[in-house]
Amino acid sequence: MRAAYLLAGAALVLTSAWAVAQDAPESLLPKMFEDAPTSTPTPTQRPAPSRPAATPTSSSSASSSGSVSTPVVQALPDQAADADEQPASSGGQDVLKRVPSLQELAKMTPEDFEALFGSQVVFDMPPQARRSMERAGLLDQSEGGLAADSLAGQSAQLVDLVLSGNKGTLVSRWGHILMRRALLSRLQAPQGMTPQDFLALRVGLLLRMGETDAARALLQDVDIADYTPAVGNVALGVYEKTADFTGLCPIMATQGSLRDDSHWETAKTICEAFRGNSRAALSQLDRDVSRGSMPKIDLLLAQKYAGAAGKTRRAVTIEWDNVDALTPWRYGLAIGVGVEPPKRLVDTAGSEYSYVTALAPMVGLERRATAADRAGASGVLSNAAMVDLYAQIYSDAEVSGDWQERAESLRNAYTLSDSEARLSAMQSLWDGAGDASARYGRQVLTAAAAARMPASEDLADEAAPLIASMLSAGYDANAVRWSSVVPAGSQSWGMLVLAAPGRTNPVSTSSLDTFIDADESADKRKSSFLVAGLAGLERLGPSEFERYSNDMSLGLGADTRWTRAIDSAAERGDSASVVLLAGFGMQGTNWHRMTPRYLYHIVSALRRVGFEAEARMIAAEAVARA
Repeated sequence: MRAAYLLAGAALVLTSAWAVAQDAPESLLPKMFEDAPTSTPTPTQRPAPSRPAATPTSSSSASSSGSVSTPVVQALPDQAADADEQPASSGGQDVLKRVPSLQELAKMTPEDFEALFGSQVVFDMPPQARRSMERAGLLDQSEGGLAADSLAGQSAQLVDLVLSGNKGTLVSRWGHILMRRALLSRLQAPQGMTPQDFLALRVGLLLRMGETDAARALLQDVDIADYTPAVGNVALGVYEKTADFTGLCPIMATQGSLRDDSHWETAKTICEAFRGNSRAALSQLDRDVSRGSMPKIDLLLAQKYAGAAGKTRRAVTIEWDNVDALTPWRYGLAIGVGVEPPKRLVDTAGSEYSYVTALAPMVGLERRATAADRAGASGVLSNAAMVDLYAQIYSDAEVSGDWQERAESLRNAYTLSDSEARLSAMQSLWDGAGDASARYGRQVLTAAAAARMPASEDLADEAAPLIASMLSAGYDANAVRWSSVVPAGSQSWGMLVLAAPGRTNPVSTSSLDTFIDADESADKRKSSFLVAGLAGLERLGPSEFERYSNDMSLGLGADTRWTRAIDSAAERGDSASVVLLAGFGMQGTNWHRMTPRYLYHIVSALRRVGFEAEARMIAAEAVARA
């Protein structure tokens, strides 16, 4: 449709320009334009547009003859006020020497149109259809998002620091979920920061967190006309990691000059192929390969992707022998065309590629299921999403072997009548995980099945992984049913005293001492996190707080610049700043990177600004995963 509009507009401009270039007196405009009524009841004579004369004789003849018609071109709305002051041609330099054919027009890029007519693209969108940049986001406060003005009074420098300085890898699954919720909220930019810069920071952090679908949804909540170079920088990353390079094409058509690096220009060439110019696009990519403007693997993958457009078919052989690392560009193009990178590259690529794989619908079920363990543990995938994935595996007759057996085990965890058999099915899934992170991901997978287990004294000794599984997906009410079954001072007890909602009385210090004495984790890290979590939730008396902090050398009362910042935000009731600062303080690949002091301040601050449920889940997760 846009191409039709461009061709129609081009035809109108071309016919007008051609009329100016010729000396023939005949108007080339349809008669309906010449006879169109003016805005006033009394017709008035419109002054003829000035143009340079071909010869003095023709000029005087044209001006003296009243029967000679001159072409009338309707001015754009924003130019109507000064249309009479604008010359139709500047010294003949804008006059076309040759009128392009319709076929040539159809193949022109937006930049070609700009060069042809000497004007920039005009965004013609009614004001009522434009989306405001003031509150860009997906979640309104009524939908669970943060208040729109949460950061209105916050320092722009601090917001920039906590967003740009966050590498996206958080130790806590629940901290990740809370950060995603905050970044997707409809928020006003802090004073001193433009809405575009604020949006770019949020989209960039979502990408680093592995939330590719969320990042794309947030980016697309903004009109392309409002894009700036900062937004363009993250836009390429969004469509790389979603393996959707054609998603860049609307941006290229109107904002193609946002960047000028080689990857951006190559993406622009890919879009040309999908606009119908596949032959010219592939020729351009061939020239780029010859010039070596990018690594050869990057351009070969681009050729294969662009070759899927149009009727031009070309066999492109992808060789990975000399490739020593994956990049988002390479991985996005590869999975976009159905190419699987070598295992040696995938294994060393990092968790961000697991998140991309888990969310990519074009990747095979087995590869997605392998990646789902990491994605579930981090918070990228929910329990429901993981169960849906395994359900697809179970129903796919072409999937066999270990993954089919795992899908059957998950089904047994839900459907078997004997509770011990259901527990055994879950244990087979947990024990089959490759490492601690993948094991926790499997516990996320079984969360709903664990919540259906009856609280039984016969299973009390096996309750800890069941409770950890339930709490990984927020089934706290189901987990609390085990409180009367598990022994005081056990690991199960420790998670439950943190996760139980509405608890106001302090915990028993004798039970806490029993937990500490039985703790076999390195440096009694589980005990340290339990004390820090209880203190943050105010489930430990003031005197006990000091005693345990000193006896275990936790230093909970000591402060740093970060602890002062998050405590100050909590005192002001600034929930958005608390969440962003909490995410900044939870960076790390595992819970060994977290300190009890930081956990205490995070849990305490979240509780004070109304995120008591998230605070409980984070504290319980720390004990479960330490």
